[in-house]
Amino acid sequence: MKMDSDLLHSPAVGLAEEEEADMNDWKLPLAFMKKRHSEKIEGCKALAQSWRMKDRMKTVSVALVLCLNVGVDPPDVVKTSPCARLECWIDPLSMSPQKALETIGANLQKQYENWQPRARYKQSLDPTVDEVKKLCTSLRRNAKEERVLFHYNGHGVPRPTVNGEIWVFNKNYTQYIPLSIYDLQTWMGSPSIFVYDCSNAGIIVKSFKQFALQREQELEVAAINPSHPLAQMPLPPSMKNCIQLAACEASELLPMNPDLPADLFTSCLTTPIKIALRWFCMQKSAKLVPGVTLDLIEKIPGRLNDRRTPLGELNWIFTAITDTIAWNVLPRDLFQKLFRQDLLVASLFRNFLLAERIMRSYNCTPVSSPRLPPTYMHAMWQAWDLAVDICLSQLPTIIEEGTAFRHSPFFAEQLTAFQVWLTMGVENRNPPEQLPIVLQVLLSQVHRLRALDLLGRFLDLGPWAVSLALSVGIFPYVLKLLQSSARELRPLLVFIWAKILAVDSSCQADLVKDNGHKYFLSVLADSYMPAEHRTMAVFILAVIVNSYNTGQEACLQGNLIANCLEQLSDPHPLLRQWVAICLGRIWQNFDPARWCGVRDSAHEKLYTLLSDPIPEVRCAAVFALGTFVGNSAERTDHSTTIDHNVAMMLAQLINDGSPVVRKELVVALSHLVVQYESNFCTVALQFIEEEKNYTVPSPANTTEPGNLTPVSPAIPRLRSVNSYTNIRAATTARNLNKSLQNLNLNEEGGPAAFSPGNLSTSSSASSTLGSPDNDEYILSFETIDKMRRVSSYSSLNSLIGVSFNSVYTQIWRVLLHLAADPFPEVSDLAMKVLNSIAYKATMNARPQRILDSGSLTQSAPASPTSKGTHIHQAGGSPPMPSTSSSSLTNEVPKPPTREQPATRPPYTPTLGGQAPHSHQFPRTRKMFDKGPEQAAEDSDEPGGHRNYISLALQTGLCDWSAKYFAQPVMKIPEEHDLESQVRMERQWRFLRNTRVRRQSRCITQRGVSRLDDQIFINRNPGVPSVVKFHPFNTCIAVADKDSICFWDWEKGERLDYFYNGNPRYTRITAMEYLNGHDCSLLLTATDDGALRIWKNFADQKNPEMVTAWQGLSDMLPTTRGQPSASAHRAGMVVDWEQETGLLMTSGDVRVVRIWDTDREMKVQDIPTGADSCVTSLSCDSQRSLIVAGLGDGSVRVFDRRMGPNECRVMTYREHGAWVVKAHLQKETDGHIISVSVNGDVRFFEPRTPDSINVLQTVKGLTALDIHPQANLFACGSMNQFIAVYNANGDVISNIKYYDGFMGQRIGAISCLAFHPYWPHLAVGSNDYYMSIYSAEKRLR
Repeated sequence: MKMDSDLLHSPAVGLAEEEEADMNDWKLPLAFMKKRHSEKIEGCKALAQSWRMKDRMKTVSVALVLCLNVGVDPPDVVKTSPCARLECWIDPLSMSPQKALETIGANLQKQYENWQPRARYKQSLDPTVDEVKKLCTSLRRNAKEERVLFHYNGHGVPRPTVNGEIWVFNKNYTQYIPLSIYDLQTWMGSPSIFVYDCSNAGIIVKSFKQFALQREQELEVAAINPSHPLAQMPLPPSMKNCIQLAACEASELLPMNPDLPADLFTSCLTTPIKIALRWFCMQKSAKLVPGVTLDLIEKIPGRLNDRRTPLGELNWIFTAITDTIAWNVLPRDLFQKLFRQDLLVASLFRNFLLAERIMRSYNCTPVSSPRLPPTYMHAMWQAWDLAVDICLSQLPTIIEEGTAFRHSPFFAEQLTAFQVWLTMGVENRNPPEQLPIVLQVLLSQVHRLRALDLLGRFLDLGPWAVSLALSVGIFPYVLKLLQSSARELRPLLVFIWAKILAVDSSCQADLVKDNGHKYFLSVLADSYMPAEHRTMAVFILAVIVNSYNTGQEACLQGNLIANCLEQLSDPHPLLRQWVAICLGRIWQNFDPARWCGVRDSAHEKLYTLLSDPIPEVRCAAVFALGTFVGNSAERTDHSTTIDHNVAMMLAQLINDGSPVVRKELVVALSHLVVQYESNFCTVALQFIEEEKNYTVPSPANTTEPGNLTPVSPAIPRLRSVNSYTNIRAATTARNLNKSLQNLNLNEEGGPAAFSPGNLSTSSSASSTLGSPDNDEYILSFETIDKMRRVSSYSSLNSLIGVSFNSVYTQIWRVLLHLAADPFPEVSDLAMKVLNSIAYKATMNARPQRILDSGSLTQSAPASPTSKGTHIHQAGGSPPMPSTSSSSLTNEVPKPPTREQPATRPPYTPTLGGQAPHSHQFPRTRKMFDKGPEQAAEDSDEPGGHRNYISLALQTGLCDWSAKYFAQPVMKIPEEHDLESQVRMERQWRFLRNTRVRRQSRCITQRGVSRLDDQIFINRNPGVPSVVKFHPFNTCIAVADKDSICFWDWEKGERLDYFYNGNPRYTRITAMEYLNGHDCSLLLTATDDGALRIWKNFADQKNPEMVTAWQGLSDMLPTTRGQPSASAHRAGMVVDWEQETGLLMTSGDVRVVRIWDTDREMKVQDIPTGADSCVTSLSCDSQRSLIVAGLGDGSVRVFDRRMGPNECRVMTYREHGAWVVKAHLQKETDGHIISVSVNGDVRFFEPRTPDSINVLQTVKGLTALDIHPQANLFACGSMNQFIAVYNANGDVISNIKYYDGFMGQRIGAISCLAFHPYWPHLAVGSNDYYMSIYSAEKRLR
């Protein structure tokens, strides 16, 4: 052992080491901090998807009504001279009136046809009322439910009236005749769109609304009162779905400027580019563009729909800009309705934005219904002016000299603006204005790659971004791009589609319809694609085949299964995970895929993933094998054999370290149970029988010295714990009576021993699901636990003669084991499966006549399987009136009749012992059909119950895994972001650690000469059995039998007390802090081999279980030696290595088992080679050594790098008795220090066979600890005192009495622990007190 002088360093050296230690904290790996530990395993909340147009519409008919009366001005408008003349770009005075009228009509039709070529157009030139009526009614008749457009030009008639009339002519054109809007509404019906180009057009919009309201009221009256005269008339159509566009407000006249066309509004709506360019030339700013005249504008080369020409490009830019303005200004639902529902309406509204801009400059305000917010000042119009400017400035040279046209930089600049938004912005801000432009750019091959890249980066911001992009209308564009064969688009498209499907999986149908799945199948099969892109492709395919039969068929034909099987061994874990999930989904309830899998021996290839280092991959493999056996098609012997093989492979995961995997395992086995229900019913009945006839020697009788817990007012209420709120923690009043009878009253010395811990485990119902009265489980937790212990040493296999049954027996055992899982969610699921079968078995096995006595309820006397029936508890409790049934029945219940004769010889299957149908049905029976005599009563069974295993059981693993693709992938995780709060907190913790290390070293280097200054004393709620100091903060954890109390030893206050959740015949025997240097977790080990890990303790939050697993499976409490030797049970001992993330476990077993917490799996079993339990473990990661102290007095040294036969490198047999502690010093040449019950302390050098030093301390040791830094060790003995020794074996302190308390004597010492750094010693004793002693104040 090193002496103090060796530890003294010069300050400079010390300082350098301090910096080093700081860096080490950053390098240490963290255990149990992955997403699967910190999040609930469930999918994201589905966002309500409003982007899909529920009612896409077409405008199929157009009525063009022109009242021009060329040559005759209406009486109520005084026109200027000169005045605006042009109608549809034609001067009506340049030809005869009739010809002018027809030419204008034909032109207007052509202008509309540019926007909607397929509609039926009908012109009505200078019509009468009857002609308008005939026209409108015939168009509505032909259009059916589609939209009709009514265009009205009233430049040759008086202005609309306040009464809601517009004007047309009589037959001889001698009079103007009013036409009521009310009548027009009736003829046009709905949905319709109206365009009014006349002065005071706003009046029409107002009247239209009033009439529409009046119609709604009439409809209501007719609906309420059928005898009302209104109800006798044909019902007027509702006008809810009508859109109106009017040229100006109710009080405004149209502009008469001779440079403008007379139908300025119509020109804006139907020839926007032409009018926009003319208007641009009329502005003062146009003088800055030399040589551009109105004549030149007419000669712009190109076609509107060819984007490579100047005219086409301007049109494209105009569309992008107006779309963008609308998207940024309008509410989302209005934008969808006006700009995405109907192509013609969308075009008219985009052009309407231009009309507003141009007409407002002439003091005219166009009106629309629904009303739009003003857009004429929007900043994007400046981008339009610039684009026009750039285009027009090239015109003179293009036309005169024929130079090439330079394309506008508009789209490139807008993409740059979008990029700036993406790179510079903060999280919570308005969406980027340019999103609709990015959509337009997808059409152009020049910018497509860049646009897709930016779009992908935008979608990566999260589900909200995906919803925004879908609402802009990106979907059809990216769907169409899947037809492109360009390789460079592949990674981008795969990324974008993964993002879309992670948020809205309903797109699976669209993909299959357009053959999009083939695109992703080819990406997956392309071995040159990077793994992450193949992962996204397989994720997309997994969504396509998810519960969607058409998708499954399409992908099966596309060879998906063979493709996936090839990639199962890919080094990329996420790819392996999704390949397995995809396989599991393609054959879920789809038999052809399962058989295709059988032919490719898919199940055997999946077996390799069951031992994958990544828990999520193991999970996915279990999921895939579960759905593989869960297919409900007809069974053949071949398929049954395969199912059995898969089941036995899955059974090997029973002790997997990850609860996520075990939960998935329960669900996978539940599929098997559903398939072979009758076989499992048989097994269940036999187990239930066996359990009744077998008494288990209860380990609870072996009372431990010092663990006697008298009821005491000092026992506080335990905090309920999140993971345990509904499980075995709170006992409902209804179950309490029954629990009391189930309680073994000898436990811990008579009925008084009712500690809070016992109360909380003794509930016989674990949660409220099970038999149809939804009130009790048939098999209580106790029954199942007992069954599990019975089955481990009874001859059950001999009971069941049929050969294939043995598989079912094994699986039943696996489920029993999982029902006692330390992780509540796993045991809950397993309890559901077991109880479902137990319920089926007991219902089917019971002769139908016995229940007609008093146990039927009044409410449902008809059927023995009805909801009120009291199912007797088929568990170990004696038959007695159950509180649950008395709460349901009106009379005093009689004890339920046992269905078997009482004097039955064991194991003769009577009607009750054997499920009645197991030999009457082939073994291909489906689950949940009854035996023959019960067929009639199915209808009475509560509907929800029949399938409750198959429906209720799922783990959310796949949806939770899919969340990865919905969340940002490119963002730096918080812990790597130097500015993030997480990082700052971590930095603070590491500085605190350095401070503790430095200050404590100063003290220990000076040497500690006394250690008896009591700095803390308090009464613990339970007898302390294990104490553990937190290495860096002032918290100490004190465990009693089944609960943990946290104290702040500096302030002297209790921080927390919660229940650990171990069954009542077990106790906590070891604790460790994991990640003590950072976000601490607490590990507790109990003597049944279970390990539980807790977070959020000792603060204001509720403690939560992070994970739990069976660290040592063969430590069944009944195998731990004779009751007389109860004091000599080591329980479970552990040692934790933070540097490697390895956890060493041992105890009442013959191995040292090493768990890798990163992989959550067992990595090594080292045989101890002794016939005795391991009592103490200590390891050193630098040297890969493990030292174990054993109950037979030997100390054994193992090198874990070597094989199981040669890894024991040294055995010391110098102690004659039980080793209390063996400690391996962490330095490179550190020694082994071991102490036995007899008090002899021995020092060994690992390379030499004999001890190098021996010291003698007190005899009858009960506890001992060694200070890793200060070279001190403390011994506690049965004789109620503590002795503290220094390295030379000199006693530096003897503690026998508490300070204060009139010098009360210390109780028998139950546990001791030193602080890893400070010279503090914590002592727990059997009188409930917990005290801490430290070096003298002057030193501290």
